[in-house]
Amino acid sequence: MSPDAARPTHEPTSTEEWERYRLPRHSRPVRYDLELRPDLGQATFSGTAAIEVEVLEATNTLVCNAADLEIHRVWIEGSDGGHIEPELVALDPATERLTVEAAAVLDPGHWTLHLAFDGILNERLAGFYRSTFRGPDGTAHTIATTQFEATDARRAFPCWDEPDFKATFAVTLVVDPSHVAISNAAEIGREERPDGSVAVSFADTMVMSTYLVAFVVGPLEITEADDGGEVPLRVVHPPGQGHLATYALGVARFCLDYFSEYYDLPYPGDKLDLVAVPDFAFGAMENLGCITFREVLILVDPDEVTQQELANVTDVIAHELAHMWFGDLVTMRWWNGIWLNEAFATFMEMKATDAFRPDWDRWAAFGTSRSAAFDTDALSATRPIEYPVVSPDDAEGMFDVLTYEKGAAVVRMLEQYLGPDEFRDGIRHYLRTHAWSNTETADLWEALEATTGAPVRRIAESWIYQGGHPVVTVDVVDDGATLRLGQRRATYAGDLGDGDAAAEDARDDARWVIPVIFTQSGGGATTFEKALVEGDGVDVPLLDEPLEWVLVNTEATGFYRAAYAPALREALVARAHEELSAVERYTLVDDAWASVLAGRSTALEALELVMRFGPERDLAVWQRIVAVLRDLDRMIEAADARQAFAAMVSRLIQGARDDLGNAPVVGEADRTSALRGLLFSTAGTLGAEPAVQARARDLLQRPGADAALAAAAVEVVAHSGGSEDYEQFLRRRADARTPQEERRYLFALCEFDDPELMDQTLAACLDGSIRSQDAPYVIRRALTNRTQGRRAWAFVQSQWAQITERYPSNSIARMLEGIRWLAWPDVANLVFAFFETHEVPQGDRLVAQHLEKLEVNLALAARDAEALTDHLRRE
Repeated sequence: MSPDAARPTHEPTSTEEWERYRLPRHSRPVRYDLELRPDLGQATFSGTAAIEVEVLEATNTLVCNAADLEIHRVWIEGSDGGHIEPELVALDPATERLTVEAAAVLDPGHWTLHLAFDGILNERLAGFYRSTFRGPDGTAHTIATTQFEATDARRAFPCWDEPDFKATFAVTLVVDPSHVAISNAAEIGREERPDGSVAVSFADTMVMSTYLVAFVVGPLEITEADDGGEVPLRVVHPPGQGHLATYALGVARFCLDYFSEYYDLPYPGDKLDLVAVPDFAFGAMENLGCITFREVLILVDPDEVTQQELANVTDVIAHELAHMWFGDLVTMRWWNGIWLNEAFATFMEMKATDAFRPDWDRWAAFGTSRSAAFDTDALSATRPIEYPVVSPDDAEGMFDVLTYEKGAAVVRMLEQYLGPDEFRDGIRHYLRTHAWSNTETADLWEALEATTGAPVRRIAESWIYQGGHPVVTVDVVDDGATLRLGQRRATYAGDLGDGDAAAEDARDDARWVIPVIFTQSGGGATTFEKALVEGDGVDVPLLDEPLEWVLVNTEATGFYRAAYAPALREALVARAHEELSAVERYTLVDDAWASVLAGRSTALEALELVMRFGPERDLAVWQRIVAVLRDLDRMIEAADARQAFAAMVSRLIQGARDDLGNAPVVGEADRTSALRGLLFSTAGTLGAEPAVQARARDLLQRPGADAALAAAAVEVVAHSGGSEDYEQFLRRRADARTPQEERRYLFALCEFDDPELMDQTLAACLDGSIRSQDAPYVIRRALTNRTQGRRAWAFVQSQWAQITERYPSNSIARMLEGIRWLAWPDVANLVFAFFETHEVPQGDRLVAQHLEKLEVNLALAARDAEALTDHLRRE
């Protein structure tokens, strides 16, 4: 079945539709003087705003944004101090616009718009909202915090809520004197009010966009300021968690120094607070000077977490600090350009983490994120990295794997082709030229062209303004003298989507300007070369020596697949562990699985390939191999075939497990410990080894067990456990000493193969036992349960109204990613039918992609499951 009717996409259709959401340009804000008084007990707030406005063209109307606010008093003050009363104050909920019509014409010049308003501290984790936690003694506490990106500052105060309306903000928070109050800039004063409250005033910010404004109020604690650099640095956290803040301070200090040097510009704020928020819809938010985080991504004990958990914390801190320059100091003009903010910050997080911990080989680990981007971008429902954005829903839909991971991969490809130093010089030129202002994407290409002389715009625009990516075909012709590189669009086999022949032809005709870096080896010589592949392809002269092997996409720096002629591919596989780097071996496996999904090779061929990787000892490569094995496992239903597959998995990983040993060695590398944990969990789940399952239970009873093995043991026990184990996991989650440990046990609840336990987990997603920030992702994980996923789908279908009402709007489409793995034909038909009548406005493109990937997985099973099963039965 084709779910075409379930694939709504929103494209701008007229100037009228554009103007429905964009504010008039006849006036712009210059400065906001804000005072807000949150009432944490009543979950409300009141406020006043005095907004200095520059009128550019004579008008009697000021139009700004406001939503979910009750406006009490409005007047306009002239530069001479005179007051003008409004004739009309109208708030349009549909467009979230506030219109103020003055009784007289406002001539060009500076005016001040005064407003008094009330609002609700909502529970949707957007705008100005409430978050709750329990202190060390179990007492419940409430804080008020903000999340304004993309278009939710208007829920806290009336404002020109578009990124190019930059202004200065002076914030005052009126709070309980026992509470912490922080905002973007440094505190400059406190004044006691007659009612006993305290008005905390903050310094003026730099000119910036509304989505970067932040304030946090509540019974929190703050670490002592780290004054080890030019910028005061603190962590704000719930009481009793200060011991988990030290690592974040160290990472942040390193990143401030690293980025200041890389960008050749000082940090643009006057202080930096990292705020751990108990309820947070995103991972973190780059508010200037007041970065907010999920607790699990900021509060950490390095001695009690896995390498991946610690890398997650490091990455996110680096990502948000990269934004202080690229995003905050220089900001996209409109939301269609958000990809550049996020892609560049993702790219820079990799560079910073790699500099902070070179032993983590961060660029090899980036392969997993790059694979996720490839996986979505091969679908017909993909989108260009940059595309038109009109409404708030459109803006919210931009925060996806194509914006972050594909965008970062394209930036990385450009950097490596141009040269890291030359690329950095272009970035510095871009930031200096556009500091404190807004840009279009083309401004970056112009800066890079100015410093490198390379055709950056021509290359980049072929990647930014069309969806998809190429497969570079690789062959040797002219008796081995010439390398022939061609290109075709990467696709998956399955429903192409809309059935529109013209659209399919356009996809087939897509071409990219591909900056290829390749390695050639022969006669004892190995060289690295560059080629620009355009049109249908290019021929490149090779070494004079007889060619032994050639690798296209050296160090996997390009965002394209490679398809080799059979002899060339075999030469690479045969030499993989002697000649190729870890990330290059990763890419061999990754490209091979993409070929299976494209219908150009079979699942059995992929199994035969990974079985040749027994000598592998790199973490990232094994992560990709295990992911392939998990996908193969989903295709196998017969018990005897599953038993044979489990035995093959055990044989494949045994050599590496023997080399690693059963326990960590003092001083061993973090990635070595992580690999031991990965292979242990693989042996206990896909390998179904009873001895491993028994040892996993033993490990969970040992205090101080190695974090990588302890985390793997949680996965193994959940996979094979029953109700007693489930109850133990609930207790361990409640008693967890760190946010990471709590998260491990929470998500492990989704792995139990018991319908009653699955029902219990799903019910907890709606009864308040699981926070709304986490519940959508618990459901996503439950949907991927190999046997109980269909039960999770029945829950989603029956509870849809509650789910969409309770959870943050940005999380619904991400929750639904789990439907990609519901590749039972009967369940898939229910899914397709459901989305013919149910839409997700903030994520229609994401849902379309999930549905298409479900079709791809169904098609794969239909093509290859029988042959794979027959092969396993003969083993």
